[in-house]
Amino acid sequence: MDAQTIIAKRISRELRDGMLVNLGVGIPTLVANYVPEGIHVFFQSENGLIGTGPVPEQGMGLAMLTDAGGRPVTALPGASSFDSAMSFALIRGGHLDLTVLGGLQVDQSGRLANWVIPDKMVPGMGGAMDLVSGAKRVIVAMQHRAKGSSKMVKKCSLPVTSTRAIDLLVTEMAVIAFPKGKATLLERGPGVSVAQIVDASDAHLDTSGQVSEMQL
Repeated sequence: MDAQTIIAKRISRELRDGMLVNLGVGIPTLVANYVPEGIHVFFQSENGLIGTGPVPEQGMGLAMLTDAGGRPVTALPGASSFDSAMSFALIRGGHLDLTVLGGLQVDQSGRLANWVIPDKMVPGMGGAMDLVSGAKRVIVAMQHRAKGSSKMVKKCSLPVTSTRAIDLLVTEMAVIAFPKGKATLLERGPGVSVAQIVDASDAHLDTSGQVSEMQL
């Protein structure tokens, strides 16, 4: 099982029946493929759609039906489309139960950096700042390391998205929560030891509690 699948499957276990959930660009979109049986959630795309389904099969995407990053999505029966103003009113008004976002860095106090790399052109900040500030619960989906460096850091060196701490970080190696601003290791990835997680992280992790293996 590849890293992205591990992350998406683990996050899908955080879904609860009836939730309104925003999925960000990248790994978060894969969460829609693994909704547990018997659970019905409403996925929202910030460009103005509630009722997105799994990623379409190759060649089955529609040009006018995309997520916020322009990637093809499917729409379930009863899906609703609306303008950007309504979409962001939902986000800023605190109506989202959960948002799942990608990350460039997360620091040991739970702050997220995910909207820009300085000196690199970006199309805009998108809805990341609104989502982290407005959703009731924030989960970040990212790989633990990239290009030989840890993305779990002591302090973000990239511009932070919000001063609000995220609720949960899920990587292919670990599930980490941030109670009272302290990075706390809850679970380890399949076949991964606590020592390997600590070694792969630049941040200090509290490993004093029981650390079980992820259930996928």
